[in-house]
Amino acid sequence: MLDLGISKIALIGAVALIVIGPEKLPRVARTVGTLLGKAQRYVADVKAEVNRSMDLDELKKMKETMEDAARGVEQSVQTSALDFEKQWHETTAGLSGEDAATPWEPLAPSYKHPGKKWRLKQTAMPQWYKSRNGTRTRALSGAARVARYRPKPLN
Repeated sequence: MLDLGISKIALIGAVALIVIGPEKLPRVARTVGTLLGKAQRYVADVKAEVNRSMDLDELKKMKETMEDAARGVEQSVQTSALDFEKQWHETTAGLSGEDAATPWEPLAPSYKHPGKKWRLKQTAMPQWYKSRNGTRTRALSGAARVARYRPKPLN
């Protein structure tokens, strides 16, 4: 990289002042500054892109290792489940008169309807209190609300 000290920068500035002249020097300095800024941004973008691609490669490798580990766990669980099924059938074969090859299925409880009216809003406020204080007990549709609150025509 360039090793620029204060003395070298001062020498470059003095030469630029002599060569370019005092009238054009501010414009040239501004142009050089913008070009250096663009170059720094470009270098930073390239570095970021390289870092992103390196991170992407690392993530792909990590994904592959995780998938391999998940496959291994899945296979071990399947083998242990098969071993358990075999042991279960062997131990339960003599307990009942049924065929041991048919798996035992527990009875599911029968469905009982809760008896609620799901479209009605249940609140903690009693109906008599609502009617006494003028609280709305029924919701209006959009069209009914427009018809109810539409201003009367001036004839």
